[in-house]
Amino acid sequence: MVVQLRYNYRITPDSAQRTALAQAFGCARVVFNDGLRLRQQARAVGGKYVSDTDLSKLVITRAKATEERAWLGEVSAVVLQQALADLNTAYRNFFASSTGKRKGRKVAPPRYRSRKDNRQAVRFTRNSRFKVLDNGCLRLPKIGDVPVRWSRTLPSEPSSVTVIRDAADRYFASFVVTTAEGEALPPVESELGIDLGLTHFAVLSDGTKVTAPKFLRRCARKLKRLQQELSRKQKGSANRKKAVVKVARAHARVADTRRDWQHKLSTNIIRENQAIYVEDLCVVGLGRTRLAKSVHDAGWASFAGMLEYKAIRYGRTFRRVDRFFPSTRMCSSCGRVNDKMALNVRAWDCPCGSAHDRDINAAKNILAAGRAESLNACGAQVRPAFVPAPRTEAGIRPDAARSTRSVEGISVLQERASTSEPATEVIAA
Repeated sequence: MVVQLRYNYRITPDSAQRTALAQAFGCARVVFNDGLRLRQQARAVGGKYVSDTDLSKLVITRAKATEERAWLGEVSAVVLQQALADLNTAYRNFFASSTGKRKGRKVAPPRYRSRKDNRQAVRFTRNSRFKVLDNGCLRLPKIGDVPVRWSRTLPSEPSSVTVIRDAADRYFASFVVTTAEGEALPPVESELGIDLGLTHFAVLSDGTKVTAPKFLRRCARKLKRLQQELSRKQKGSANRKKAVVKVARAHARVADTRRDWQHKLSTNIIRENQAIYVEDLCVVGLGRTRLAKSVHDAGWASFAGMLEYKAIRYGRTFRRVDRFFPSTRMCSSCGRVNDKMALNVRAWDCPCGSAHDRDINAAKNILAAGRAESLNACGAQVRPAFVPAPRTEAGIRPDAARSTRSVEGISVLQERASTSEPATEVIAA
């Protein structure tokens, strides 16, 4: 399948190119803020919504002819147009979220960009005629030839490049490329269920346990020392700016190490398994608990995202299991659902005689639930027949009801499997 991916590379601009990039960052930020201000003023007086075409004429074309904004002509016009494109996208996402057309969390209206933000970025499209040279440099309009540290080759011609300066004062070039067809890996028979946790980052349905590396915890002492040094610096001084960069570099090193480790683990899982099933955890909700620091240090959401896009790229199957599914409390042998268990209970025995490790049992149930959902998505009748709901279930949540039906379907599969009946008969039952 053809997908769009981003390839990030470190770039090392010289002092003159850094100045030109800083000017481009500032011009893009001013155009974005001017466009936002015009639309807010039109809304305040009850006027019509300023269209994208009119906004481009007012904020870019006419502004360049004035003395106050004449310096906008010193940077590439594509950079300014892309800044307005970002503003238009932010408004469309906000309107779609307000009307319910956009799924997920509510999106706030766009806000002004600050020159004090630690992250600055500008985007160049093909219209700007940027070019990757044979000598390994990236030619950017009105900036020059910037050296690039090529860690790998691009799979195809990039459609755009975004130049980013992060809080650690590092510069990156992010290319958007379209992958070529024929990247699907040869099919394999193994399937895998993954239970994500804190003590063990991932417990696989085959019994493998991946220890949580805890990169942030291991760097806590150094971060504490750098934060203390930062707190002693006078606000607004040059030494304070240097201390801020030191703290940002320490955090960037932690994030880079975590990302590299997750990429290697997710790639191995995708290569060795045809289907991968992961529980759909509510990371945002868990981030508000007392385990917030450990949850964010684990990086569950980014790891699941890597598995998802790599599965699409390499022809694998990836599914998320409903978070209300009782994967921990259900016996993977007989399908019996037990009462809630405390977090310190890491092993338990089922009345059927099976002894379970808490995490391995959950991974096996996630695998069974993922298979059941896959069969149901293909048109098989896994759900039981409709029956009148008792009064005690009148207020049950839709997600919980779906989880109950999944549990019943998996129980039927496990019961039929124990009697060695063909799987086709179970699906048709």
